Amino acid sequence: MNIDIPEGKDPIQHVWGEMVPGIGPAASNLSLAVYAHTTLGLREFEAARLRVAQLNGCLFCLDWRTERDGEKVEEGFADAVTQWRTTGAFDDRTRLAAEYAERYVLDHHGLDEEFWSRMRARYAQAEIVELSMCIGSWLAFGRLNRVLGLDAMCVLPRP
Repeated sequence: MNIDIPEGKDPIQHVWGEMVPGIGPAASNLSLAVYAHTTLGLREFEAARLRVAQLNGCLFCLDWRTERDGEKVEEGFADAVTQWRTTGAFDDRTRLAAEYAERYVLDHHGLDEEFWSRMRARYAQAEIVELSMCIGSWLAFGRLNRVLGLDAMCVLPRP
């Protein structure tokens, strides 16, 4: 842990809420909204989310699986995300979601017209904006938790 947590305090609540009360609850609301209000399919959502988690190294995010209507991605999905370029387990939208997440995290300046043409062929503009916001939140908050040493004890914070 890189932040001193008073004895008896929940680390996530302390850091996300008490230490920065003007920012933490708003960040928490964004984090929760990404899950509660997404219109993206579960597989493309999870492919992007897991690719960001893999690149961030956030222990909680790597272990988490989003559930919708009692459904989760299959066992081995995270391994397929690692192999997004070659896996036979993904359709075009899911593969693009993983690719976009990786490029967003590692090389956002390299998102060229060829990439955007492929994205526009498979995703509506509103979906591209939504996926971008999701990836941005996972990058920021997963990395924050990893850097501050909170990822081993993380739960999605409540506002």
